[in-house]
Amino acid sequence: MSKTLRIVLIILVLDLVVAGAYFLFRGQGSGGDDPVAGVAWQTMDGYFQPTTELEQFIKTDYEEKELLPLQFRDFGASPAVLKRFRGAKLAGAGVSVLEMQFKGLEDWALVEIWYKGEEGREIRRTILYILTQNAWKVGDSGRLAD
Repeated sequence: MSKTLRIVLIILVLDLVVAGAYFLFRGQGSGGDDPVAGVAWQTMDGYFQPTTELEQFIKTDYEEKELLPLQFRDFGASPAVLKRFRGAKLAGAGVSVLEMQFKGLEDWALVEIWYKGEEGREIRRTILYILTQNAWKVGDSGRLAD
């Protein structure tokens, strides 16, 4: 075997080892950082006692639409969850994009809602609620990317 062929083979083997170590490290690191994993579903029905203004807004809104009971998960103002949000207006945005999109933004929260619609069809969506001028309103609606 010639010297150049040996050097090429050594370089190829080293490249394979480095690429394998990279993908092994990347695969191990991605499993533990899921920002939505620790947030539990809660049931909101007619007897639910809201603890925040946002929960009161959601309850009032869905009572008017006659869509109670529903399940919800409140992620709050989590930038990591916001990065996974894919809505009609925003997709993978950061907090600075929210501030530019919604002038006078005081606070925001992402809430995933799951309810049964007409004909018993299950509907699951993620809603970006924004607080402007001391009032909560829907800023965008979509889903969380996996």
